[in-house]
Amino acid sequence: MVEPLLKVEGVRAYYKLGRVFVRAVDGVSFEVNEGEVLGVVGESGCGKSTLSNVLMMNLRKPLVLVEGRVLFKMGNGFLEISSLGREEVKKRLWGKEMAVIPQSAMNALMPTIKVRKYVEHLAESHNIPKEEILEKIRIRFQEVGLDPVWLERYPFEFSGGMRQRAVIAIATLLNPQLLIADEPTSALDVVNQKIFLKVLMQMKKRGIVKSIVFITHDIATLRQMADRMVVMYAGKVVEVSPLEEMLRKPLHPYTKGLLDSVLTPEPEVKDRGITTIPGAPPNLIDPPTGCRFHPRCTYAMKVCREKEPALVEVEKGRKVACFLFTEEIA
Repeated sequence: MVEPLLKVEGVRAYYKLGRVFVRAVDGVSFEVNEGEVLGVVGESGCGKSTLSNVLMMNLRKPLVLVEGRVLFKMGNGFLEISSLGREEVKKRLWGKEMAVIPQSAMNALMPTIKVRKYVEHLAESHNIPKEEILEKIRIRFQEVGLDPVWLERYPFEFSGGMRQRAVIAIATLLNPQLLIADEPTSALDVVNQKIFLKVLMQMKKRGIVKSIVFITHDIATLRQMADRMVVMYAGKVVEVSPLEEMLRKPLHPYTKGLLDSVLTPEPEVKDRGITTIPGAPPNLIDPPTGCRFHPRCTYAMKVCREKEPALVEVEKGRKVACFLFTEEIA
């Protein structure tokens, strides 16, 4: 039986700008199961990167957790990490239990600090002897295709792909159970994207990391690796589904629009052409009433403008927030 490693329950995380709130993550619930790659997809500005900070409890002003819980499996139970302060979560979980490859990871390393210094800082943070952790990083560098001599180099001497692999090596050095990758391939060319994904999946296969949350706007990337998908729109989760079922039969109109906007190799859809979603994502300071997608949805009904659809299970393992799949319109 598959068990969850991470639970997200009714989370609302807003940016507080004076008296104004930007509702970047607004009532989000889902689980990350042990041993899976969970893809999180959506347009720019839908709240994906904010969600990655919430999952790590990396909350700094103006980002605040308004309500909801984030629970991480520790031993036989769950630790409510959303009830802890950022520094306590950092001390107890970061690096050891959960780690992140941040957006613009190639710029995560300061160009004037040797890579070895980052590893030594990790050792100090977790009271690990420096020689022990340096031996670990030498091995890990070789595993990701980097010569250990590069530990004595500065990041500005690395190519983009090499910097990305160095960040992976450091992030996974203590074998965290959960790895969160936030748009990790967006700045890479096609060749380095392929190398990165191969390295990532090899780490999962070897048990270096147990589960991965892969956040991206690129559905084509997720097709190569994800087990399940979470689709976000305007701070909301609108669909959760196994990857193959979602690709074969998307439920939410927004998911369908995303899939229709990219080329796919499936014979049954290869001749359909490419279409775009009309309009633009809403302002999250003052989002639309009801379903936030209704101004752009060709299936919008009166109820969509008046009420917010709940995320409900309509098939085994498949959830959708859309009135097309509820009894309210019957």
